[in-house]
Amino acid sequence: MQDQKDKKSFTSEGINEDWFIYATKHSDSIPEILLELEKETHQKVLHPRMMSGRLQGRFLSLLSNLVKAKTIVEIGTYTGYSTLCLAEGLTDNGKIHTIDRNEELVSIQERFFKKSKFYTKIKRHLGKALELISSIDGPYDLVFIDADKENYDLYFEAVLPKMKKGGLIISDNVMWSGKVLCEINNTLDKKTLALKKFNKKLMMDYRVQTTLLPLRDGLTLSRVL
Repeated sequence: MQDQKDKKSFTSEGINEDWFIYATKHSDSIPEILLELEKETHQKVLHPRMMSGRLQGRFLSLLSNLVKAKTIVEIGTYTGYSTLCLAEGLTDNGKIHTIDRNEELVSIQERFFKKSKFYTKIKRHLGKALELISSIDGPYDLVFIDADKENYDLYFEAVLPKMKKGGLIISDNVMWSGKVLCEINNTLDKKTLALKKFNKKLMMDYRVQTTLLPLRDGLTLSRVL
């Protein structure tokens, strides 16, 4: 019975659920619009777990405020939760460019963006990120990568030359539910292999200072040198 109880207290990423609840309660309060968007995402969208969690959302907001971002690029919008979190730290004349290729999510994105006080600061792009990045003027103060895992390295290399010195590149889902811990590569799927390779690359890349945090499903912070 004790084992079953302990099992229930952990998230799918292997982190104690009670820790997350406690940490969230002792962090900044979550804006009402995000609570509404979270509820609708769970009710109407497949795979709601893809949305940034409450604690991660507050962390993204904090990082954006610390950077005092003028230009943010987000690769992977989903329903727009992380977009709204990142927008909280934009300067008065700042802009967040958020890219996604899923047309089915445009209506929910647009509806919540319009309800937000940051609506005029959000520029939504529909299409392939690798094709659109070249059209978004730099320098970028902050980039959030949260899209198809096999292309993380390509996204990183595409944005790096346009980053401001001291700018921040954030990569999400880098722990991939713990799959990256597996040492036997020939048993792993393409996404896991790509993330393992990406994580190792960032650790050794002299162009950035990198720390991987075991927050939610893994979040890597890379400061451009």
